[in-house]
Amino acid sequence: MDLHRLASLGNANFTPLLLPSKTPISSFVKSRTVPPTFLCMATTQISTPSNIVRRSANYQPPIWHYDYIQSLTSVYVGKSFSGQIDKLKGEVRMMFHKVVNPLERLELIDILQRLGISYHFDNEIQRTLEGIYNANHGGEMCNKENIYATALEFRLLRQHGYSVPQEIFNSFKNEIGGFKACLCDDIEGMLCLYEASFHSVEGESILEEARDFATKQLLEYVKQGKDQNITARVNHALELPLHWRMLRLEARWFIDVYKCSRQEVNPILLELAELDFNMLQAAHQEDLKKVSRWWRSTGLGGKLSFARDRLMVNFLWTVGFTFQPQFGYCRRMLTKINVLITIIDDIYDVYGTMDELELFTDAVERWDTNAIDQLPYYMKLCFLALHNSINEMALDVLKEQGFHVVRYLRKVWADLCKSYLLEAKWYHSGYKPSLQEYIQNAWISSSGPVILGHAYFFVTNPITKEALECLEEYPDIFRWSSTNLRLADDLETSKDELERGDVPKSLQCYMNETGASEEDAREHIRSLISATWKKLNGDVAASSPFSQTFIEITMNLVRMAQCIYLHGDGHGVHQDGETKDNILSLFIHPISPHTKINMKTTRDSTSENV
Repeated sequence: MDLHRLASLGNANFTPLLLPSKTPISSFVKSRTVPPTFLCMATTQISTPSNIVRRSANYQPPIWHYDYIQSLTSVYVGKSFSGQIDKLKGEVRMMFHKVVNPLERLELIDILQRLGISYHFDNEIQRTLEGIYNANHGGEMCNKENIYATALEFRLLRQHGYSVPQEIFNSFKNEIGGFKACLCDDIEGMLCLYEASFHSVEGESILEEARDFATKQLLEYVKQGKDQNITARVNHALELPLHWRMLRLEARWFIDVYKCSRQEVNPILLELAELDFNMLQAAHQEDLKKVSRWWRSTGLGGKLSFARDRLMVNFLWTVGFTFQPQFGYCRRMLTKINVLITIIDDIYDVYGTMDELELFTDAVERWDTNAIDQLPYYMKLCFLALHNSINEMALDVLKEQGFHVVRYLRKVWADLCKSYLLEAKWYHSGYKPSLQEYIQNAWISSSGPVILGHAYFFVTNPITKEALECLEEYPDIFRWSSTNLRLADDLETSKDELERGDVPKSLQCYMNETGASEEDAREHIRSLISATWKKLNGDVAASSPFSQTFIEITMNLVRMAQCIYLHGDGHGVHQDGETKDNILSLFIHPISPHTKINMKTTRDSTSENV
């Protein structure tokens, strides 16, 4: 898009919306309007760049280049493959009618979900779960003597919004209150109990106890190393539970696991999973190529060499948010959002002076192209790219649904920039915030509210006034998912960021405040992530004006953070490690149908060069 062409909605004036009382960023950033005298001084200083000392993060150039991305092709397109998919889906629907046993129905749903194809059968799954729930008197388990069946039913029902009490696990506890020792012999039951425990909400002590008990038994099983396939599944779960995992990577991993299962493999399910994965990959390649052309047209990658040029990983995030074929527009727009967030984050963290950052924050808050006259050249480019892209998205919403949403979108960007500015002030003044003070600002600076604020408009039709009113106040699901995004990021990136010069992160804030060791601080942050997940689980289960699709995106935001930062900074620094392997497996290499392979993790099976 031409950066000098203003979008048609850009010059409207709106009253800025205040942050809710629980996020008083305005109390930290005292003055949101830059005095005219300061503007003049900043303009003079900016005009003489030789006087400005700028930091550098020494980010490496991208390993995924434009020509390579544009060359991506797939044979898995066309009516012949669509016809095969439809035929297989019809056969799976027949399975829902043929399977009578409640446990077998639950296992069918579980396998469909883990293979990544359950989205084709939402109606069948809901009818099945509703029937099981109603048949068991409002959630009482069908088999109180089978920990595997009880835990599987509990997890699936809670995942789909049914209210199932934690007390159903009391029948597996002994007289003194602990879980029965005889349960340890059922490793599949222990694995199911462990996974079920991550669907807990605040105050559910039985599920806390269940998690501790199951974790202990699973660790003991790994030490014994009895069965290689089961041990690999257990290690995978202990690294990150199913409820916290990125859906597409889990599907890619489980397809290989399912092929190698010692139990009877359903060839229809396997064929559908492989074909569907490859067809989705082809659709994602087309999304990627379109957004790659947009990114090249902005020229920001070449002009702003100090910033991370990470189009491919930003696209990976969006596939983690929503992968289904009908949400291609959402993926493309959110990739643009992610790219712009990354650039602006680097401006505040690394390159910009305080004078420039004040000016840029003011320009974004005013949302006025006239403000760019005060900005240095690199900020002019960035602001116009942001302004034009967001206004164009708002125009799409206006044409599609008749809602003028610029004021909502500009608000989340203004709040993000104000939170970035506060962190810059902390850094330049040497201020060390408390952990609470840090998190109060950091859940905004995580960029979660920006991502979710835009995602709502990209996946919701019709938009409702009730939901818009809720968006103005930043609903709690925004707060919890954004908090965990920040905490997962901090666990793996704080060391690198401090070395290049940045505000103390949650780890350092806790260490400064309590005198704790780094190991203890890490454990504390992990406990905060777990506690915040419980808050998110509770709010997701509550009544909400948001669609199930959007609610799922709020959870997927956290899942993607835990995926990207599981083994280091997969967004900015470590391009050649886990992130590269995940990109290869999801976007580059199709699955070879019906190929029996040794069960490995995604990283082991895809670690080849581009």
